[in-house]
Amino acid sequence: MGLIGSSAQIEASPVIPAALVKERPTRLFDTHGRTITDLRISITDRCNYKCIYCRTGTMGAQFPELSFAEYLRVAKIGASMGIAKIRLTGGEPLLRAGLVDFVRDLARIRNVDGNLLDIAITTNGHLLAELAQPLKDAGLRRVTVSMDAVDEEKFAAITRVPGSYPKVLAGVRAAKRAGLEPVKVNCVLLRGFNEDQIAPFARFAREEGVVVRFIEFMPLEEDRVWSPETVVRLPEVLAQVNQYQPVIEIERGVSETARRFVFDDGEGEIGIIASVSNAFCNHCSRIRLTSDGKLRTCLFSTREHDLLGRMRSGADDEELASYLASVVMTKEEGHRIGEPDFVPASRTMVHIGG
Repeated sequence: MGLIGSSAQIEASPVIPAALVKERPTRLFDTHGRTITDLRISITDRCNYKCIYCRTGTMGAQFPELSFAEYLRVAKIGASMGIAKIRLTGGEPLLRAGLVDFVRDLARIRNVDGNLLDIAITTNGHLLAELAQPLKDAGLRRVTVSMDAVDEEKFAAITRVPGSYPKVLAGVRAAKRAGLEPVKVNCVLLRGFNEDQIAPFARFAREEGVVVRFIEFMPLEEDRVWSPETVVRLPEVLAQVNQYQPVIEIERGVSETARRFVFDDGEGEIGIIASVSNAFCNHCSRIRLTSDGKLRTCLFSTREHDLLGRMRSGADDEELASYLASVVMTKEEGHRIGEPDFVPASRTMVHIGG
């Protein structure tokens, strides 16, 4: 598979304040006044799709995987410091053998407030039909399926996997039957390729009873061909949805990434994640752990922090908690997409984890 390390991408980590080494922090917060409550864990760099907006089609996995015991240790430390939500990502997380048992272990964790964790997963859905009910039984609460067309031929062209659409549709329906709701379906829009799917996806949301979320294309693809012209922006998406059937904006949580809309007859919900045209960085509550154990404080971070190295060199939980707190304090104010001084992230999306 040609897996390689990522040490070349790691900058010097922050110095851990001495006071934090002596006493475990009880909350994670950054210097911009944001409390961190969400941890996204990529459990594999492998994927069974080669989506055109994500992978070149020739490169495969590049980074190794931790053991589930190591991911679980990080989750427990994070929970003890206020992490309330954990989302499992990849690559394609359903490819990892032992995933159901891992979810069961996560579901036993209580955070510092005494609450069970809100555990979710983001998947391409190809293997979901068989795993939806076992994952629900293990303690998974919600699922998000990446699905960039409702036209079967167009979907296969995007994923580069013939016959992929029926598999994913079956996965979406199995997730609904299992009660992993609200089932969210994420569609990344690329101008000139799938913006004609907006109205069909609006219909899909109503007919299938799922929340469809349109995502503005971000500069995170492997071949680095992103340009502002490829982005289908929020006003255009909203105009096409309204042309199909009018929608009304509804309230959303302060740290939610999507602006939320319901159709005027109350049947169906649409979300728009306008990361490029209407950034929501000032309310970001997320940090990420890559499959090979590097902490990232922003999707667009240019530096990484080697948590795994400390774990395997013998650091105890108190030291790891202090290190995690000090890393979070360096969280960037925002991603700066479209600004003159924007620098692309040190990894692309598939190697970070969605």
